[in-house]
Amino acid sequence: PKIRIVDLGAGEGLISQLLARRAEEVICIDHSPKMVEFGSDLAQKNGFSNLKYQLGDLEQVPLKDESADLALMSQALHHARHPQRAIEEAFRVLKPGGQLVVIDLLEHQFEKARELYSDVWLGFSENALYHHLKAAGFLKIEVNVVAKEPEEPNFQTILASGVK
Repeated sequence: PKIRIVDLGAGEGLISQLLARRAEEVICIDHSPKMVEFGSDLAQKNGFSNLKYQLGDLEQVPLKDESADLALMSQALHHARHPQRAIEEAFRVLKPGGQLVVIDLLEHQFEKARELYSDVWLGFSENALYHHLKAAGFLKIEVNVVAKEPEEPNFQTILASGVK
Protein backbone atom coordinates (compact mmCIF):
# COMPACT_ATOMS: atom_id res chain seq x y z
CA PRO A 1 0.00 0.00 0.00
CA LYS A 2 1.01 3.61 -0.50
CA ILE A 3 2.18 4.62 2.95
CA ARG A 4 4.18 7.42 4.54
CA ILE A 5 7.48 6.22 5.99
CA VAL A 6 9.96 8.00 8.23
CA ASP A 7 13.54 6.71 8.36
CA LEU A 8 14.97 7.91 11.67
CA GLY A 9 18.75 8.19 11.64
CA ALA A 10 18.76 7.49 7.92
CA GLY A 11 22.38 8.24 7.07
CA GLU A 12 22.69 7.99 3.29
CA GLY A 13 19.18 6.55 3.15
CA LEU A 14 19.91 3.49 1.02
CA ILE A 15 17.05 1.53 2.60
CA SER A 16 14.79 4.52 2.10
CA GLN A 17 15.56 4.57 -1.62
CA LEU A 18 14.34 0.99 -1.87
CA LEU A 19 11.20 1.84 0.12
CA ALA A 20 10.55 4.96 -1.98
CA ARG A 21 9.95 2.80 -5.03
CA ARG A 22 6.54 1.86 -3.62
CA ALA A 23 5.77 4.29 -0.79
CA GLU A 24 3.71 7.43 -1.10
CA GLU A 25 6.46 9.36 0.68
CA VAL A 26 9.66 8.59 2.59
CA ILE A 27 11.16 11.17 4.91
CA CYS A 28 14.75 10.61 6.03
CA ILE A 29 15.76 12.28 9.27
CA ASP A 30 19.46 12.57 10.13
CA HIS A 31 21.47 14.79 12.46
CA SER A 32 24.32 15.24 9.99
CA PRO A 33 23.99 18.10 7.49
CA LYS A 34 26.48 16.24 5.29
CA MET A 35 24.24 13.11 5.17
CA VAL A 36 21.13 15.21 4.49
CA GLU A 37 22.90 16.96 1.59
CA PHE A 38 24.33 13.71 0.23
CA GLY A 39 21.00 11.87 0.50
CA SER A 40 19.08 14.75 -1.09
CA ASP A 41 21.49 14.83 -4.01
CA LEU A 42 21.25 11.06 -4.42
CA ALA A 43 17.44 11.13 -4.33
CA GLN A 44 17.38 13.86 -6.99
CA LYS A 45 19.95 12.04 -9.12
CA ASN A 46 17.88 8.83 -8.96
CA GLY A 47 14.61 10.62 -9.74
CA PHE A 48 12.83 10.15 -6.39
CA SER A 49 10.38 13.02 -5.97
CA ASN A 50 8.77 11.24 -2.99
CA LEU A 51 12.02 10.91 -1.00
CA LYS A 52 12.87 13.84 1.25
CA TYR A 53 15.80 14.40 3.63
CA GLN A 54 15.49 16.56 6.68
CA LEU A 55 17.91 17.62 9.37
CA GLY A 56 16.80 16.40 12.79
CA ASP A 57 17.47 14.29 15.83
CA LEU A 58 16.16 10.87 16.86
CA GLU A 59 15.22 12.27 20.25
CA GLN A 60 13.39 15.32 18.88
CA VAL A 61 11.96 14.36 15.50
CA PRO A 62 10.92 17.43 13.48
CA LEU A 63 7.60 15.94 12.34
CA LYS A 64 4.00 16.38 13.46
CA ASP A 65 2.25 13.90 15.73
CA GLU A 66 0.70 10.91 13.95
CA SER A 67 2.20 11.80 10.57
CA ALA A 68 3.70 8.44 9.49
CA ASP A 69 2.46 4.90 8.89
CA LEU A 70 5.86 3.25 9.36
CA ALA A 71 8.93 4.35 11.30
CA LEU A 72 12.29 2.73 10.69
CA MET A 73 15.47 2.89 12.77
CA SER A 74 18.17 0.91 11.02
CA GLN A 75 21.49 0.82 12.90
CA ALA A 76 20.60 4.17 14.46
CA LEU A 77 19.34 3.52 17.99
CA HIS A 78 22.79 2.70 19.38
CA HIS A 79 23.81 6.27 18.47
CA ALA A 80 21.02 7.87 20.55
CA ARG A 81 22.01 9.32 23.91
CA HIS A 82 18.60 8.36 25.30
CA PRO A 83 17.21 5.34 23.42
CA GLN A 84 13.93 5.42 25.34
CA ARG A 85 13.32 8.99 24.23
CA ALA A 86 14.08 8.07 20.60
CA ILE A 87 11.56 5.22 20.70
CA GLU A 88 8.97 7.51 22.33
CA GLU A 89 9.50 10.00 19.49
CA ALA A 90 8.92 7.24 16.94
CA PHE A 91 5.69 6.38 18.77
CA ARG A 92 4.63 10.04 18.70
CA VAL A 93 5.04 10.46 14.94
CA LEU A 94 3.21 7.22 14.10
CA LYS A 95 -0.47 7.14 13.23
CA PRO A 96 -2.67 4.76 15.24
CA GLY A 97 -1.96 1.28 13.90
CA GLY A 98 1.44 2.41 12.61
CA GLN A 99 4.49 0.24 13.07
CA LEU A 100 8.05 0.80 14.26
CA VAL A 101 10.84 -1.43 12.96
CA VAL A 102 14.21 -1.30 14.73
CA ILE A 103 17.25 -3.01 13.23
CA ASP A 104 20.25 -2.75 15.51
CA LEU A 105 23.04 -4.66 17.19
CA LEU A 106 22.55 -7.20 19.91
CA GLU A 107 24.39 -6.21 23.06
CA HIS A 108 28.14 -6.82 22.67
CA GLN A 109 31.45 -6.03 24.37
CA PHE A 110 33.38 -4.54 21.43
CA GLU A 111 34.43 -1.30 23.19
CA LYS A 112 36.33 -0.05 20.12
CA ALA A 113 32.93 0.58 18.47
CA ARG A 114 32.63 3.73 20.56
CA GLU A 115 35.75 5.16 18.95
CA LEU A 116 35.49 3.60 15.49
CA TYR A 117 31.78 4.21 14.83
CA SER A 118 30.80 6.82 17.45
CA ASP A 119 28.52 4.26 19.09
CA VAL A 120 26.98 5.49 22.34
CA TRP A 121 25.53 2.07 23.25
CA LEU A 122 27.12 -1.31 22.63
CA GLY A 123 23.91 -2.74 21.25
CA PHE A 124 20.85 -3.81 23.21
CA SER A 125 19.70 -7.02 24.80
CA GLU A 126 16.47 -8.49 23.49
CA ASN A 127 14.89 -7.85 26.88
CA ALA A 128 15.98 -4.19 27.02
CA LEU A 129 14.67 -3.48 23.53
CA TYR A 130 11.36 -5.18 24.35
CA HIS A 131 10.97 -3.06 27.48
CA HIS A 132 11.86 0.18 25.63
CA LEU A 133 9.08 -0.49 23.11
CA LYS A 134 6.58 -1.54 25.79
CA ALA A 135 7.32 1.55 27.93
CA ALA A 136 6.71 3.79 24.91
CA GLY A 137 3.25 2.25 24.43
CA PHE A 138 3.84 -0.18 21.57
CA LEU A 139 1.77 -3.35 21.29
CA LYS A 140 2.37 -6.62 19.42
CA ILE A 141 6.08 -6.38 20.15
CA GLU A 142 8.47 -8.87 18.60
CA VAL A 143 12.23 -8.99 19.16
CA ASN A 144 14.49 -11.52 17.43
CA VAL A 145 18.14 -12.04 16.57
CA VAL A 146 18.19 -12.30 12.77
CA ALA A 147 21.88 -12.48 11.79
CA LYS A 148 25.37 -13.11 13.13
CA GLU A 149 28.63 -12.05 11.53
CA PRO A 150 31.06 -14.96 11.13
CA GLU A 151 34.16 -12.80 11.74
CA GLU A 152 35.30 -11.08 14.92
CA PRO A 153 33.76 -9.24 16.69
CA ASN A 154 30.79 -11.44 15.64
CA PHE A 155 28.17 -8.70 15.77
CA GLN A 156 24.62 -10.02 15.88
CA THR A 157 21.73 -8.11 14.36
CA ILE A 158 18.49 -7.77 16.26
CA LEU A 159 15.12 -6.93 14.72
CA ALA A 160 12.37 -5.46 16.86
CA SER A 161 8.94 -4.23 15.91
CA GLY A 162 5.90 -2.86 17.60
CA VAL A 163 2.50 -1.50 16.61
CA LYS A 164 0.99 1.72 17.96
